[in-house]
Amino acid sequence: AFRLPQAGSKDADLLTLVDKILYNGTAGLIDLNLVQSQKVLRAYSYADILQDYSAHILMADPKEGQKMEDLRDLLLAQLDKIKKGEFPDWLLGAIINNMKLDETKEMENNSSRVFKMVNSFILGEKWEHSVARIARLSQITKQEIIDFVKKNYGDNYVVVYKRTGEDKNVMKVTKPEITPVEVNRDSQSEFVKKVLAMPVKDIEPVFIDFSTDIQQLKIRNTIPMYYTQNKENNTFNLYYVFEMGSNHDRKLNMAINYLKYLGTSLYKPDELKSEFYKLACDFGIYTSTEEVYVSLSGLSDNMEKALQLFESLLADPQPNEEALKNLVSDELKNRADAKLNQDVILWQAMYNYGIYGPKNPFTHILSEAELKALKAQELIAIIKGLNGYEHHVLFYGPQSAEAVAEALTREHKTPATLKPVPEPVKFEELPTGSTAVYVVNYDMKQAEIMMLSRGDVFNKEWSASVRLYNEYFGGGMSSIVFQDLRESKALAYSTFSSFSTPDKKHKHYYNMAYIGTQADKLPEAMKGMNELLNNMPLTEVAFTSAKEAIIQSMRTTRVTRTEILFTYERARRLGLDYDVRKDVYSKVLTMNLEDVKKFQEKNIKGKNYTILVLGDKNAINMKTLELYGTVKVLSLQDIFGY
Repeated sequence: AFRLPQAGSKDADLLTLVDKILYNGTAGLIDLNLVQSQKVLRAYSYADILQDYSAHILMADPKEGQKMEDLRDLLLAQLDKIKKGEFPDWLLGAIINNMKLDETKEMENNSSRVFKMVNSFILGEKWEHSVARIARLSQITKQEIIDFVKKNYGDNYVVVYKRTGEDKNVMKVTKPEITPVEVNRDSQSEFVKKVLAMPVKDIEPVFIDFSTDIQQLKIRNTIPMYYTQNKENNTFNLYYVFEMGSNHDRKLNMAINYLKYLGTSLYKPDELKSEFYKLACDFGIYTSTEEVYVSLSGLSDNMEKALQLFESLLADPQPNEEALKNLVSDELKNRADAKLNQDVILWQAMYNYGIYGPKNPFTHILSEAELKALKAQELIAIIKGLNGYEHHVLFYGPQSAEAVAEALTREHKTPATLKPVPEPVKFEELPTGSTAVYVVNYDMKQAEIMMLSRGDVFNKEWSASVRLYNEYFGGGMSSIVFQDLRESKALAYSTFSSFSTPDKKHKHYYNMAYIGTQADKLPEAMKGMNELLNNMPLTEVAFTSAKEAIIQSMRTTRVTRTEILFTYERARRLGLDYDVRKDVYSKVLTMNLEDVKKFQEKNIKGKNYTILVLGDKNAINMKTLELYGTVKVLSLQDIFGY
């Protein structure tokens, strides 16, 4: 990290451009020389521009066996390239175009608009100065940047290495006695009463009409396209959606990750990245257990050129054996790192174990031997074959639907007949027939508890009840769970409960309760959560607040832009052909606390749970856990599958 001058200065503008030359996510020196070339596991930089002074921070994660000092030298070498002027002349213009694109996208969002004003205020900048930032940056020359880096980036940096080891200086604090605080849920301050009494004209809700807000077309009479027009600005978003994922092919994730390091017969990998950046467009591929999203976005003026580039990559990826070797090595390093990450252990590995058992989507991956046996050509074949499967298209942009369909008919390379997606490996959501407790031993001072209980399959008639119950009982800082366990009794540093809706119509609801607490508070915390789940406190004031929060949220929320298309996608997967929020709003208006009580008694009270506990088993009271059900200690290999 380097310390540099404050916001509002010419140096802060120069810092902004230096950072983008180093790292812009696509064509910066760090992007191409370190990440794309696989010299590090991860690397990036960012400029922290503040009122007193600014900081330029460069970060990298090591590959297996790589020294921290080597990472430092690789990062500093990118700064040396700037000092020597070793970055392309076109890059500055491309940075400005991409910053204009980013600002256009940011200004679509109310929070971003407000933050821009807040940031201008707290940095002490005049508003005119803030809004003219890109215009100023566009006037800065390459030589000014070279001179700035030579002057400000020498040996004047701080370097921090995070190493594995034991902290010998840990201080222990005696556990204090906690006196519960009485939660005054039914009282209101005079100030709150005054605010609530202010006259406010209600805003009427607006719901999506899929028949008018989305236009449906066909590409070559075979590929469905769902289209919503962008009437705000000159940007577009294009998605190819395949209803297949790692459950259908375990090699798919590796093929998708491999694509990022490939070029075509016309462009080397770094050249391809640069070409996209010049166009102020970007592509991405997201894969999950059941879906693949292939995306392209950017300035609509350049959409067709970007589409041609992207389609050429999908149709003509060139194998790179060295890149595959590095990819496999990095994947194994990532897997080892995942076993050290509390969030991955609990929210991915243990969660999937709790839902499906030892054979589940999280463990449905290639073994180390299978990874090392992968051949470049078989991954290339998967990439080339992707467009040959049935899929549909989502598009949001200023172009007419007909113009988009024509462009895709010309450029989207598919065979005359599309193959149906392969059958997936099916994983059954296990019934919660009895309460079982699974403990994973992990060296930590805290304990994290997740409780899962399978409910019925999706029922659209429950949508309003689920929303109101979650808001009232476990959804936020004013919910029953948070107020009781954290605010009143100080039994948790984080806690919530949610009755979660499935993403597909054949899947089940799940009631989840979470507590993050100190290991020595686990008995009281679990007792407290169970009492709340089985005997939900009833308070009209909290219920009225929860009900009003939902009503006001639905009145003021507007589903716009690409979210219209994704709302349709979510509805379709649940077997719905309309915006279900309409049902939620109309029903919540007439619901009362008794309705929430009945829902809780039917779906939550007295249910069995799969209880997942992450913590140091020597610090956890195992006798307490045995009160809830049979306790089984799992290893990391049990839950990760490797």
